[in-house]
Amino acid sequence: MQQIKRIAIMTSGGDAPGMNAFIRGSVRYGLEKGIEVYGIEEGYKGLINNDIYPMEFDSVCDIIHKGGTMLKTARSKEFMTLEGREKAARNLEALEIDALICCGGNGSYAGLYSFANPEDGVWKGQVIGVPGTIDNDIRGTDFTIGFDTAVNTAVEAIDRLRDTGDAHGRHFIVEVMGRHCGDIALAVGIASGATYVAIPETKTDIDAIVATIKKTGHDIIIIAEGDEVGGANQLAEILKPHLEAITTEENNPEFRVCILGHIQRGGRPSARDRVLAHEMATTAVDAILTGKSLKAVSIKSGQISLDSDLVEKTKQVKIPA
Repeated sequence: MQQIKRIAIMTSGGDAPGMNAFIRGSVRYGLEKGIEVYGIEEGYKGLINNDIYPMEFDSVCDIIHKGGTMLKTARSKEFMTLEGREKAARNLEALEIDALICCGGNGSYAGLYSFANPEDGVWKGQVIGVPGTIDNDIRGTDFTIGFDTAVNTAVEAIDRLRDTGDAHGRHFIVEVMGRHCGDIALAVGIASGATYVAIPETKTDIDAIVATIKKTGHDIIIIAEGDEVGGANQLAEILKPHLEAITTEENNPEFRVCILGHIQRGGRPSARDRVLAHEMATTAVDAILTGKSLKAVSIKSGQISLDSDLVEKTKQVKIPA
């Protein structure tokens, strides 16, 4: 096992609240362990462009409460090419960096694996993944950094919508993020008391939605952006003729669409996400120091672990039989 002298950290893919807490934990803990810590700006794009610089104790002051990521993030088509990965490897080798920790989602994990796997990887250093995405769609971990904050942000918005829905007797279809995984929609639906939740893992039941509308005066319907009917606007169009069919003088259901979009990614991270990010960061550093590589940090049944493979398929909501 080689002695680790320098590590580099980066955030990649979509930003998630808590990434700054990951950066802070990685830098402070790494320095405490006697390691030099380097930051990479804009993820894999910065790795190719050599936007890499040393970080000190003061580099991460006053960031733990901020959303986004101080290291920035970007997507890189160039890194998907062999030439791009070879350029990135040369940059790390020139700085004599021994290991790389990346906080991101499934695409970021795939990038790490293609970069350093023993079969056809171009870099010989150690790599560890830390799950950072609001979608909570990484298999092998119960929660990802940013998920808790995103759910709380969406619930707060829906609480406000419920007030105006009650005042006017209106129904709302609220679209939340989740292209392949319905975790955000399901959690938000339960926490906000929604009457129906449409997610990619199940077929949307239009008849069931119409039945609930007949019973209540102001429904909240949650739909994940990746649902098979499309998003909120598409669902509203599908429901339109059904609403016309049940319209009476006493009951005139009217829908409004609200797409929360990237609002869910921003804002101050919750205490839960800050603690999770810090614990995952220190676990990742410890993994490097003990010679681990091509692994991902995870939390299972409340315990932080390092038993997940770096490349995992997208997680989906488990639907009871």
